[in-house]
Amino acid sequence: MTVHFIGAGPGAADLITVRGRDLIARSPVCLYAGSLVPAELLTYCPPGARTVDTARLTLDEIVAEMVAAHAAGLDVARLHSGDPSVFSAMAEQMRRLDAAGVPYAVTPGVPAFAAAAATLSRELTVPTVGQTVILTRISGGATPMPPGEDLATLAASRSTVVLHLAVQRIDDVVRELLPHYGADCPVAVVAYASRPDEVILRGTLADIAGKVHEAGLVRTAVIVVGKVLSAESFPDSHLYSPKRTR
Repeated sequence: MTVHFIGAGPGAADLITVRGRDLIARSPVCLYAGSLVPAELLTYCPPGARTVDTARLTLDEIVAEMVAAHAAGLDVARLHSGDPSVFSAMAEQMRRLDAAGVPYAVTPGVPAFAAAAATLSRELTVPTVGQTVILTRISGGATPMPPGEDLATLAASRSTVVLHLAVQRIDDVVRELLPHYGADCPVAVVAYASRPDEVILRGTLADIAGKVHEAGLVRTAVIVVGKVLSAESFPDSHLYSPKRTR
C-alpha cells in the first residue's frame, strides 16, 4: 500500500500527467482539496472509491485517513493543486507518515507559475534580461518567512519574482518591490490559471495594485514581476547558435 502525492495541476483537468491520472484510477481512496483541485479529476477514480474533500480537515484528520487506508491495504491518491514541491504542505504530511510507517511516493504536476507563464505567452528566463526566477510568498496570516527571505531582501537581486499566496496583500508587495524594480517594472497577475474563469491583469508596479483591487482578486493568483514580461530586444540564446559546437 502506498500514499501517492500527486500534482493535480493548476486547474484545468487535462493538465495532469498521464502517470497521475493512472494512479488515481488505481487508488481506492482519493483525498483532494475541493477548493483547488478540479472535480473532473474524480471521474478517474475507480468505481466505489472513497473520495474525501480535505478542504476543511485538519492535518491530523487528513493523516488519519491515510493511516486507516494503509491498515486496510488500500492505495491512496493524495491530490495537491499545482506541483506538490511548492507550497503544498506535503512535507508535514510525509513527516507524520514516516512516524506511522506508511510508505509514500510523489508524482510531479504542472505548477501554477508555469501555467501563468503559458497564459502570458512568456518565457521567464530571457537571455541577458533575466536568468533567475524566485518563487516565494510573503508573511501575513501564514507561517513567518525565514530570516533573509523577506521580499525586500530577495528583491535586491532584481530577478524575476513569482509570488504565491500574496495577491490579497498586493499593496505590501508593491511597497517592498518599488525601491528595487522601479515604478515602470512590468507586472502580471494571473488568477485561476488555465481555468475557464481565468483572470489576467497586466500593468506595472505603479498601477497593478489598483487593477487588482478593481478586479476584486483575493486568492488563487500568482504575481509575476520582472523585465522578462516585456522583453523584446535581446540576443538569441546560445543554445541554437551556429557558433556552438555540436
